[in-house]
Amino acid sequence: MQAAIFTKGKLVLTDVPKPAPKAEETLVKITAAGVCHSDIHLVRGDWTNREIPFPLPMGHEGIGIVEEVGPGAEKYVKAGDRVILGLGGSGGGYWCGACEYCLSGRSMMCKEGKGILGTYAEYIALWAKSLVKLPEAIADSEVSLACGGLTAYGAVSKLIQFGVKPGKPVAIIGAAGGLGHYAVQIAKAFGYKVLGVDVGAQKVEFIKTLGADMAVAADETKAFVKQKIGGVYASIVFSSKIAGFQLGFDVLGRGGLLICVGMPALSEGGLSITPLDLLKKGAIIMPSAVGTVQDMRELVQLAADGKVKTHVSRYLQLSQLNEVLDELHAGKFTGRAVINDLRH
Repeated sequence: MQAAIFTKGKLVLTDVPKPAPKAEETLVKITAAGVCHSDIHLVRGDWTNREIPFPLPMGHEGIGIVEEVGPGAEKYVKAGDRVILGLGGSGGGYWCGACEYCLSGRSMMCKEGKGILGTYAEYIALWAKSLVKLPEAIADSEVSLACGGLTAYGAVSKLIQFGVKPGKPVAIIGAAGGLGHYAVQIAKAFGYKVLGVDVGAQKVEFIKTLGADMAVAADETKAFVKQKIGGVYASIVFSSKIAGFQLGFDVLGRGGLLICVGMPALSEGGLSITPLDLLKKGAIIMPSAVGTVQDMRELVQLAADGKVKTHVSRYLQLSQLNEVLDELHAGKFTGRAVINDLRH
């Protein structure tokens, strides 16, 4: 079968053996794969402190049909089930279920956790517990719920966890992007007053179509917030540029929450925040990454209810992957790209 493999700085298509499911694993025939921004960082070497084991299968957003189940997997799914990969890439391959992190709902921090990689292929074998069954209302075009949507859901969910109540104004930085456009819709579904921020008039207009209460260009945001709001209760930053994180912090009101989701290249440097800055604002700064299988089930239900929808700007064959990664890096389109032909 054809698969996209990352090897020594190059992403290439090659023939690889069809996998076979092991104990508690399933064989899934991929019908759609989402293209995620994190793949760009891996291919371009932006996260140079990460040791990459070559060759590396690529892709971690998928929808498909269960074709075969290994021993023990029948407890969770059966052949013919249509499923979405439940935890995106960072921890859905395996988690122990018994450590303090798994037992407290933070399986992404499990020391035995393994990620999901290999959805840029016709088939993938993976742990059955990481799969979420899909209702008929969810089309293949919603494949990026698997990571992009789940990551946004996990970030927005932290607002309530950290005391930001529905009805309060929150800023979504990078709101027109693959993750940010989900966050706008999810935050609105949760009842927040949403300020969507991105670069350029076209993206600002797109944010308005998502239902944001306010939409503004990045270079106008600080003045807008100062005049209209005073300060937001939280900023969720999906930007791939460190300037987006600085903006998210700058527009916080007193006691505000900064949720950091985007992963800029290390060459971007770090935030310029002094302890005095933190003291003046009384700010809380925290990261957020993906979510749990239960989060995925809840997000799927929101999508089935019509409250969250994936905006797809590109459909492509597997052979066009490198071209689309270049376009995504250049910021040439809003929303997501979906591979709907895994045979080429």
